[in-house]
Formats: sequence, structure tokens, C-alpha cells
Amino acid sequence: MTIALCVPLGGSAGLWGPCALASAKLAVEEVNDASGMAGRPCRLLTINAGDDARELESALEALIEDDAIDALVGMHTSAVRLDLVKAVAGQLPFIYTPLYEGGERTPGVFAIGETTARQLQPAIHWLHSEHRPKRWFFVGNDYVWPHATHRLAHRLVNEAGGQVVGECVVPFGTGDYSEVLDAIRKQSADALLLSLIGQDTIDFNRAFGEAGLADRVVRLSCALGENELLGIGARNTALLYVASGYFASLQTDANLAFKERYRGRYGARAPTLDTFGQSTYEGVHFLAALADDAQRRRLSRDAGLAQLGLTPLSYRSARGAAYAGGRVNHVPIYLARAEGHHFEVISRI
Repeated sequence: MTIALCVPLGGSAGLWGPCALASAKLAVEEVNDASGMAGRPCRLLTINAGDDARELESALEALIEDDAIDALVGMHTSAVRLDLVKAVAGQLPFIYTPLYEGGERTPGVFAIGETTARQLQPAIHWLHSEHRPKRWFFVGNDYVWPHATHRLAHRLVNEAGGQVVGECVVPFGTGDYSEVLDAIRKQSADALLLSLIGQDTIDFNRAFGEAGLADRVVRLSCALGENELLGIGARNTALLYVASGYFASLQTDANLAFKERYRGRYGARAPTLDTFGQSTYEGVHFLAALADDAQRRRLSRDAGLAQLGLTPLSYRSARGAAYAGGRVNHVPIYLARAEGHHFEVISRI
């Protein structure tokens, strides 16, 4: 069984690639050491899911036409996901693994990551309780996930008694944030919602710290992992909070067991674990559970993808996620504070 693994190997989100590749490979080895997927051994075919979705679409369409792949596991932006849904929907199972804006209901597409609503509502409530910010400013990349995140955050900030005083979305690869920083100062913002990804969030937070704002403005992100934290630098992480379904520092049984296997496989030079990378581990194991369930229910490939995933599934997850059936995947959400190059998990929210 051949799985097309679509992860960014360059561009704004390229730093997600190494951990995602390592995590998916570990999952495949574990699946094959057991009984495979529906009794068949599986292998990965890696495809770059960087910023250019057109090239990715063409590659996948050719592979599907040649009957060269059986399923797709994707860890990339929602902008790429929407393009891939048009290209592959209805032809093979598509497991989309990272956090996203919610609402994906296309037959055969399983978005198993945490959603914006689950992350933002409790995180904003907690920050208002602890820090009492009044004036929020939103900064994000210009694509579907930040736009959806900001729409929801407007309502949540207002409900918490705050006010949104400014918003800015920027293209991928924006290097100069001086105008954004000037706007944050001009509006006297005391809280910042960050919906930037990858290298962009590193560049912005470095500039934010160098501008002397890190000790004065609370920052919240739903898409900032350990690799970004390393790039931002310890001196720029004061008052930086992240709401996520996974942190490498989680002291849960599931995560401790996962990290032991990951380090046992890759050693001291293993790619840094983060929420994006571990999601491909979960995605491969979810696909295996889906294939086994289809075999048990004797669903043929021609029966249609709409019959997949209707019932609860048990699958191996580093964060203890549980699939309830009917496209509902329960993912724990945690709030953490950046402490230098480390995330200190505050609580499950």
C-alpha cells in the first residue's frame, strides 16, 4: 500500500518538514511491524507540499491516474489542502493532519487536527483572566486559516471584554515588519494574536523583540511549535503563549511513550519534535485504523469513500486523540507559555 506523504520541504513552512518526515516514517515502521494496513505492508512516497500547490496537484493527479498511490497523508497549509481536495476528492482517502480552521466535510477527507474554535475560546478566556488585556491587534498570513481565525477571534475578544484595535495580514515571505510594528505601537495594543506560520512567525517575533515590545505585549499563537521557538530566540519570547493539541514537553503517558520510540529510532540528532511533525505520525496510524475498519466491514474501493469513518476508531496517537466517528476527532488542547527555548505547559484547557 503506497501512501503519498505531502509535507512542505521548502518555503515558509519548510521547517516543519524534517520532523514530519521522521514521524511518518516511524509510524510506517510500527504499522508494518504489526500487521500492516488491512494486512498489506505500506510505504511512503514523499511529495513536496510547499507554497506552490499547482506543481503538487499535477504530481498527485498523475500518480492517481497511474493508480500508483492508495491514500494521501497531508501536513501543509489549508490553502494547499483546499487545492488538493479539488484534485483528489472522491478518488482516495485523504488524511489531513495539522491544526486548521474547521469545517472540512468532503467525503473521503479526514481532517484530524485541532480546530481554531477549540484552541482560541479557552485561551482568550484564560489570558483575559490572568493578564486583563484590553486592546488586541491581529497579525497573520494572507490565506484561509488566518482569515477564519481572525473572524472568530473578533467575537471572542469582544465577549471577553476586550477590543480589537487593528488587524494586518501579510503575504508569505514578508521580511520587513516595520509597518506592522508601527501600527501596533500606534494603537497601544496590549495583546497580540499571531496567525503567522513557519519562518514568517520567526521573523516577526524576532523583530517584535528587537523593537522592545516583548516585555509589554501579551502574544497568543495557535500555530507555533518548538522549531519556531528555537528560531525566535530566548530573549524574544517573554509573554508568549501557545494553545495547541501537542507540545513535546507534555508529561502524558502517550507522549512519553512516543518520545521514547522516536528517540530510540533516531537518536540524539533526531529532528526537533513539534506539533506539526508529530501530526503525520498520528495521520499514518489513523489511516491504518481506517483501512483495518474498511476490511472488517468488507468495504470495497468501489463502494465509495462516503462509507469510511462512520464508526469510532482506536488508533495510536502521541497526544491521546480519539476518533468518535462521523468526522469527529477529539483532540486535547493545552495552553503553554514560552520559557526561553522550552514550552512550559500551564494546563489542559
